[in-house]
Amino acid sequence: MSAVVRVGTRASALARTQSGLVADALTAATGLPTELVLIRTEGDVSTAPLAQIGGTGVFVSALREALLRGEVDLAVHSLKDLPTAPADGIAMAAVPQREDPRDVVVARDGLTLAELPAGSRVGTGAPRRVAQLGALGLGIEIVGVRGNVDTRLGKVASGELDAVVLARAGLARLGRAHEATEVLDPLQVLPAPGQGALAVECRADVGLLDVVREALDHRATRACVEAERALLAELEAGCSAPVGALAEVAEGDLGDELWMRAVALSYDGGLFVRRSASGPLDDAVGLGHKLAAEMLADGAAELINEHTDVARRRS
Repeated sequence: MSAVVRVGTRASALARTQSGLVADALTAATGLPTELVLIRTEGDVSTAPLAQIGGTGVFVSALREALLRGEVDLAVHSLKDLPTAPADGIAMAAVPQREDPRDVVVARDGLTLAELPAGSRVGTGAPRRVAQLGALGLGIEIVGVRGNVDTRLGKVASGELDAVVLARAGLARLGRAHEATEVLDPLQVLPAPGQGALAVECRADVGLLDVVREALDHRATRACVEAERALLAELEAGCSAPVGALAEVAEGDLGDELWMRAVALSYDGGLFVRRSASGPLDDAVGLGHKLAAEMLADGAAELINEHTDVARRRS
């Protein structure tokens, strides 16, 4: 490890902001100096839909390769972008405390989704959001959109779109949460597994691992995202699949426990499997597997496979 902890990050304003928060927190907790190192990823270069260019891991691979080559000491990811399979030689050193995981609407004239007239153009690039918005039956037109936060919000400001749907966490970290015109209740739209959380990775063979975990890891957040990612892995669904999941710490009869809700949907949201379950805080992975097994028994795999087939035909 170099004298300065080199923190690898994507170049977008949001990624740099998130990585800067991690770097500053590490310095505050340990006194270690840090610097950001910009890494360009395939997801940043391409303008194609995520499902078409690979979905899972498209923002992650270049950062991990830089880690393994020793060009950076840490890599910071939006946790929802991480593949669920472990990466050889790399460890998830820390999961800092999660931001608000919910989705938000940014609409013209301060409107909510329900207030938008039928036929309004609403932008999102996520199949999960497309399916859940379709299931609401609001008569809106869903328009595929990619790009950074400024690009998406600019399409509303210019009148090209009537609204966009995106993660509240990103707006909050950029100091723009006030621009949301509606925060979507998870009862209507469940977030992506891991949404609102960050993952800090490092090489598994360096002493920095324990230092970072001690300084930055948040036990409750890690348990929640481990449950959500275990469900995603058991469903054999990637981050571009129409699957929503949210685990939260709740007070149970014997102390704190995890409560998780999840949904898998058809491409248009017309069919879905929705389940919830609770379990011990110290068996987050077991809870994820249990809930996934119940969903698979109810036909979730068929819905996920249908989405994959539709995406392949459209690519």
